[in-house]
Amino acid sequence: MHVQFKVHGSGKKSLHGDGIAVWYTKDRLHPGPVFGNQDQFHGLAIFLDTFRNDLHGMDRSFPFISAMVNNGTVSYDHGKDGRSSELGGCSADIRNRDFETYLAIRYSRGRLTVMVDVDDKNEWKECIDIGGVRLPTGYFFGASAATGDLSDNHDIISMKLYQLMVDHTQEEENLDWTKIEPSVSFFRSPKDNIDDPTGNFRGTALTGWKVFLLLLCALLGIIVCAVVGAVVFQKRQERNKRFY
Repeated sequence: MHVQFKVHGSGKKSLHGDGIAVWYTKDRLHPGPVFGNQDQFHGLAIFLDTFRNDLHGMDRSFPFISAMVNNGTVSYDHGKDGRSSELGGCSADIRNRDFETYLAIRYSRGRLTVMVDVDDKNEWKECIDIGGVRLPTGYFFGASAATGDLSDNHDIISMKLYQLMVDHTQEEENLDWTKIEPSVSFFRSPKDNIDDPTGNFRGTALTGWKVFLLLLCALLGIIVCAVVGAVVFQKRQERNKRFY
């Protein structure tokens, strides 16, 4: 899907909001608290969030684009800007641009890719790329927006859908894709993720340090055992020499 959109308004700095959402859901859109749509939805949502609610989450800049897959059991946390349920995301300067801005959403063989063209370069920049996503067929496409206590203009100029020609395995051909439950096979806790300055989502250094410390401790343990073994062996050799 290619979406041409425009977010604009007279609000300066952070005095604007809230943003746009593009949906692929089991039910048609119903008015609700999540960017104008209902919470605990079934399906996929791409959020173009223009307002920071979490004042403690200063490690990312807004506007921020994120993705969420829901099976109807998870609520979107506005207070934390959806961090507890997002699959990934990137910062993108999408407000008050003097040129056309685009969003591309691609789903193929369980892989979800989101790209943006918001710099007037006529080229796509990767924003989200995650595998293990399972989405059924037969859902509804849609878009919504919300303003909250502030205001902004959210224009959807066009939404164009393209069918991808993909070769499926025999097992995939026999699968009833209408009965698949929306899910993600690999999901990282938002506590283990930070916003990368390059615009990608990655694990924090803490996880890497844990692995490093474990390896270091194991290596030190091996070295200590080797030294102790060498000392014991040397003392035994000396005792044997004295005996003879």
